[in-house]
Amino acid sequence: MDSLTDLLLLIFTDYTLRTVTLGAMILGLVSGLLGSFAVLRKQSLLGDAMSHAALPGVVMAFILTGSKAPLVLMLGALVAGWLGALLVQLVIDQTRIPQDSALGIVLAVFFGLGLVLLTWVQRQGSANQSGLDTFLFGRAAALVMSDVWAMAGVGGAGLLLVGLFWKEFKLLSFDPNFAATLGFPVALLNVLLTTLIVVAVVVGLQTVGVVLMSAMVVAPAAAARQWTDRLDRMVLLAALFGALAGMSGALISSLGQGLPTGPMVVLCVSLLVAFSLLFAPNRGLVGAWLRQRRNRRQLRRSAVLEALYRLALSHGDPGYAHPLGALRTVIPGVDVRHTLAALEDEGLAHNAGGDRWALTAAGVEQARRELGRFQRHGLDDLPALPFPIAASAAAPSEGMK
Repeated sequence: MDSLTDLLLLIFTDYTLRTVTLGAMILGLVSGLLGSFAVLRKQSLLGDAMSHAALPGVVMAFILTGSKAPLVLMLGALVAGWLGALLVQLVIDQTRIPQDSALGIVLAVFFGLGLVLLTWVQRQGSANQSGLDTFLFGRAAALVMSDVWAMAGVGGAGLLLVGLFWKEFKLLSFDPNFAATLGFPVALLNVLLTTLIVVAVVVGLQTVGVVLMSAMVVAPAAAARQWTDRLDRMVLLAALFGALAGMSGALISSLGQGLPTGPMVVLCVSLLVAFSLLFAPNRGLVGAWLRQRRNRRQLRRSAVLEALYRLALSHGDPGYAHPLGALRTVIPGVDVRHTLAALEDEGLAHNAGGDRWALTAAGVEQARRELGRFQRHGLDDLPALPFPIAASAAAPSEGMK
């Protein structure tokens, strides 16, 4: 507890840790919020393509200006990423190449161009080019407050545009054809929304790099999608998950020697995705398994309850007891003994001696209610039971007559 308190205090007292934590949180918040629209529009690969396409923009911005100022490099990355997005759309519209292939082509071409330019710059022998290669895998430890302010400014402008065009982006994400019939400029809105996704990529390049940035665009939104079916809640949750992953990754990386912040942030957000996939109440795998198990148990319970009732009615007595073998014959494939024990615990069935079971008065009423529910749903009755077999199993002397 004391070590955790000391670590939290370091965030406010240690310049490097505070700067890295703020930068990682801004990255997570912006990429989570803007990436939600990419996930909903099934454009998750767009973040990967745009992050790789941004690399030549960073290098070209340095070549043209000779400056490594954060805003200059971000502007170059933004222009290159935006051109890459437009090129993808152009390839899709003008050729028969599908979207995933177009994304792969643009990703490879732009990333290859970026590596060529980066290698050329590094061979020029200028000391000023030092640090450009950090955009490949990120180097959060090199962040300074001017970088954080630049990230906050660019990201804040993107979030402001989301607020201004919230209704348009919402309609575009779910039904672009309907938006077009209402007279919205769908093509222009598509370009604007794609530009915002590029903004999300640009904000995090220095922190996690072009290779891992796609995870920050997709993962927080994918985790948030498991918890809600409302866009506003999903966007807020994605921003929260991204900021939480950024803070956690920065703090964990500060605890050990040689732990890079960018990959730790990606690992943290990946853990959030895994947790959401498993434990989200409506979509989680664990919840689905528990619901399936509960439904199966309920079906077995109803099957045994109704079988007991209908078998008893064939003898003219709702409380008539039947051997276990009769029930197994009527409803094969069901763990009858375990289900009967559960019905006994509920006070709906009782052991009439030996291996014979019968319904209690409460069990008879429950069976009648369940049969009545079938009838109200348009089912006159359940499929006929093999009563001759059941009767012979229930009372061998009667079956021998």
